[in-house]
Amino acid sequence: MSRLNFLPNPFFALAPMDDVTDTVFRQIVAKCCKPDLFFTEFVNADGLQSLGREGVIQKLKFTESDQPIIAQIWGLKPENFYKTARELVELGFSGVDLNFGCPDKTVVKNGACSALINNRSLATEIIQATKEGVSGRASVSVKTRLGFEVVDLSWAELLLDQGVDMLTIHGRTRKELSKVPAHWEDIGRVRKMRDDKKLPTLIVGNGDVTSRKHGEELAQKYSLDGIMIGRGVFNDPFVFSSTSPWQSYSRQQKIALYSEHVRLFAKIWEKKYRPIRTLNKFCKIYVNGYEGAKGDREKIMAAVSTDELLLILHEMIQS
Repeated sequence: MSRLNFLPNPFFALAPMDDVTDTVFRQIVAKCCKPDLFFTEFVNADGLQSLGREGVIQKLKFTESDQPIIAQIWGLKPENFYKTARELVELGFSGVDLNFGCPDKTVVKNGACSALINNRSLATEIIQATKEGVSGRASVSVKTRLGFEVVDLSWAELLLDQGVDMLTIHGRTRKELSKVPAHWEDIGRVRKMRDDKKLPTLIVGNGDVTSRKHGEELAQKYSLDGIMIGRGVFNDPFVFSSTSPWQSYSRQQKIALYSEHVRLFAKIWEKKYRPIRTLNKFCKIYVNGYEGAKGDREKIMAAVSTDELLLILHEMIQS
C-alpha cells in the first residue's frame, strides 16, 4: 500500500515550479480552491548540505494552509539526498519527490534532473539513498518525463521497479520541452505497466491540463490515480475548482487578489531572499483578460518595492 493512501482517487496536485510554488503562491491557491496535494519549488539537495544552505532552506517554508505537502529535491550526490531526506521527515513533510524531469539546459549539462534518464545507475542510487533517508516515515516519489530524446518506457519501468510510492509522468520527452502536446496515451501505458506488475505505486499524469473537469476526464480515460496541474494555474488560480468563478471576475477583483498576494509576499519575503521582480511572473495571472491589462502590467512591473506596487494596485482598484 502506498504511503499516500490518504489521498482521494483521483487526486489533484499543484505541480512543483521553480520560483513559482513558494509558500506565498501556495497559500493564495489554497484560498481560491485547495488542491489535494502541494509540492514545494525545486530544492537543491547538494546546496542544502553546503555553505549556501541558508538561502536554499528558505524554499522549504510552509504553513498549515499549504498542506499536505511534499518537498521536491534535485541534485547529484546520493549522500546529500540521504541527509536531506532525513531532514525533510523531521520538518514534517508528507514525502520527498525526486526531480528527474526538469529539462533546463544548464541543469541537464551538469548531469542532473532529466539528464538522469541517461544515467540510470546514478538515478537508482539516488532513489535508494532517499528511501534510506526517510526510513519508511514518509513517501518517496519521482517526477520525470517519458524519455530523453524519444519515448522510452523502459525508463518508467526502471523507476517502478525501485518501489517508489508515486510516479508522476510529464507526458513529453526532454527534447520536446513543452513544444508539443502531452502524450497522454503513453502516460496510460505506464499505468498499465504498473498494473501488470501488480505494484502499489500511484501513477500521476501531468501536461496541458486546463481545468478540473479536463483532469477528471483524463484520469478516467487512462485510469490514473492523480492529476498534476502546473501552467494551468496561470490561466485560472481557481483551476482546482469544479465551478471556477475566475472568468466572471472583474478587473477590480483580479487586482484585489494580486494585492493580497503582494502583501503576503512582503510579509514573508521582502528583503529576505526574494527580490520584488519575483512577483513579475505572477502579474499576468491576475492582470489579464480585460481591456487595458497590458498597460496595467507595464505599470505594475516597473515598481521597485512592494509599498510602491501596493499603491499602484490600490489606485487601479479605485479607478
